[in-house]
Amino acid sequence: MNDKANKGPASLGTGRLSALNAQVPSLSAGEVIGLLLSGLWLAGCILFFLVLGFGESDGAGLTQPLQFLMTLVAVIMPVAVIWVAVAALRSARIMRDESRRLSAAIDAMRTAYIQQQQGFTGTPAQASKVEQKLEEIAQVSRKTESALATFTSIRPGMPTLANPTPANPSPAIATAVDGPQAVADQTSLALGTPVEDLTPPLSVEDFIRALHFPETAEDADGFRALRRALDDRQVAGLVQAAQDVLTLLSQDGIYMDDLRPDRSRPEIWRKFAAGERGRSVAALGGVRDRSSLALTAGRMKQDPIFRDAAHHFLRRFDQTFAGFEKNASDADIAALADTRTARAFMLLGRVTGTFD
Repeated sequence: MNDKANKGPASLGTGRLSALNAQVPSLSAGEVIGLLLSGLWLAGCILFFLVLGFGESDGAGLTQPLQFLMTLVAVIMPVAVIWVAVAALRSARIMRDESRRLSAAIDAMRTAYIQQQQGFTGTPAQASKVEQKLEEIAQVSRKTESALATFTSIRPGMPTLANPTPANPSPAIATAVDGPQAVADQTSLALGTPVEDLTPPLSVEDFIRALHFPETAEDADGFRALRRALDDRQVAGLVQAAQDVLTLLSQDGIYMDDLRPDRSRPEIWRKFAAGERGRSVAALGGVRDRSSLALTAGRMKQDPIFRDAAHHFLRRFDQTFAGFEKNASDADIAALADTRTARAFMLLGRVTGTFD
């Protein structure tokens, strides 16, 4: 099939080129007209001199040198102008012919390429292999993008923080976040399969580790905790909201690893979870970095997308932490307060007046 495709365009291009060559005459119409005009002009000049004569000389031959030169120029100049025009027409004709030949060659190459492509894609086995490779590349690209998105809160080249580890792991975070009644309502599916048999409960350690996000690309524990957190619907909402906020903050050069907020006692966090506001929980806004506070406050006023993302994140953190605090120890709360998500909450909470 490919041989036929190659022969077809080649023969087509050869035929067109041969036809173009056959259409080129030995003398073009412009050259014929130039010859006629030159002949008529020379005949007219000869007739003019034969009828009127060459004029009388003053004793220096037939004519004076200057008169002879002017007569020669008057005779030759029109002929030269005519053949300059003829040469221009001939150059234009040659360019048109070359353009047609080039167009014919390009058409032949395009036809051969299209037929070869049709012959290649016409094989089902080859087409399926190509589609499979493209799908594999797309999957790898999606995994890479999701992995890179977790590092937006880490300043490039800066040392990373140690993994926060709670001293005493608490019961499942599902009970801490949703409450015992919500867990009791979701203990079984419609077909009688227990939820615990499908998805293991998210531990407090994994919950805190997920809110800190992976340290590096080799942080296997961080990615494992992040995957488990994303399997929990309510925790996944907080993780995604935190990721959006950290990404937006990094665009202004604000990284959570650069912040060193004042540590608040666990009982102050518990008061905030209980709904207290004002001076009693003002210590939670322990971020003192003036540049970060100024940049964040300016963007809150100017960027509606950032403002909506910040308020959504604050609501998510407030709701999730209220359920987490009920069954969390002081060590758990202290470890949570040292995560990147909690630092973003302190920064945005102080800017928006959440602790006032």
